[in-house]
Amino acid sequence: MIKQKLTGTGVATVTPFKDDKTVDFDAYSKLIEYYINNGVNYIVVLGTTGESATLNNQEKNDLIDFTISKVDSRIPVVVGYGGNDTNSVIEQIKNRNFKGIDAILSVCPYYNKPNQRGIIEHYKAIADISSVPVIIYNVPGRTGVNISAETTLELAKHKNIVAVKEASGNLAQIMKILQHKPDDFMLISGDDALTYPMMTMGASGVISVVGMAEPKKMSDMVRLCLEGKYDEAKKLHFELLDITEAIFQDGSPAGIKAVLSLKNLIKYNLRLPLVKVNDKTFEFIKSLL
Repeated sequence: MIKQKLTGTGVATVTPFKDDKTVDFDAYSKLIEYYINNGVNYIVVLGTTGESATLNNQEKNDLIDFTISKVDSRIPVVVGYGGNDTNSVIEQIKNRNFKGIDAILSVCPYYNKPNQRGIIEHYKAIADISSVPVIIYNVPGRTGVNISAETTLELAKHKNIVAVKEASGNLAQIMKILQHKPDDFMLISGDDALTYPMMTMGASGVISVVGMAEPKKMSDMVRLCLEGKYDEAKKLHFELLDITEAIFQDGSPAGIKAVLSLKNLIKYNLRLPLVKVNDKTFEFIKSLL
């Protein structure tokens, strides 16, 4: 059942802010409808793109509750629960009611730079206590440490670890995981620009940023890949490349928030230390839209 829920296109949603930098739930409501109405298969809240590092615990819980209520079981909901203090992550999970939440996305511990044994023990401890399945999130460009293919394959043996979101950009590593993983373990693209080639090798979909800008086009591309219609999917892949490059050119989520503001879905506000993209990038994004 969880494999079916997490196959296809997920979006790692932004957190919209008002001009006073409080959470804009009206805009967030519009975003959720925008995703669902354009074919997105599931939503990920409190990921990196959601600026979760700048949200306090009350804001995080309010966003989770609002997402569950607004989605109303129409698509699965995945929530980001990660950090570099294993015990703290465990306590957060223990104190949460997981009704309406389908899975956890848990980023590799950052800053501490644990070795591979430490990463394995970290994820096992989380998976052991979680009442919902766990997705590993490997994004060494942000965390400073890579989860090796061998570590991912070892963690894939845990009954409650069901997938990895791979954003290492290392296709050799990704191919090794796809070659040796159990059939019921999923590899999900965490890199929009590499989603197409990853899916031709057996990835089950993407947790996307550009999918917020072009939810229908990204969803269609992923669906065509799942159907084995790679020539048709390749056309959409190339159509998405310019906007994908643009939204990451001067930092994420600044780029995708620029897009969503130009589409009149949110106000263009971020919380420090993040700031808006530079003028050149903004004009480039505007020209693409």
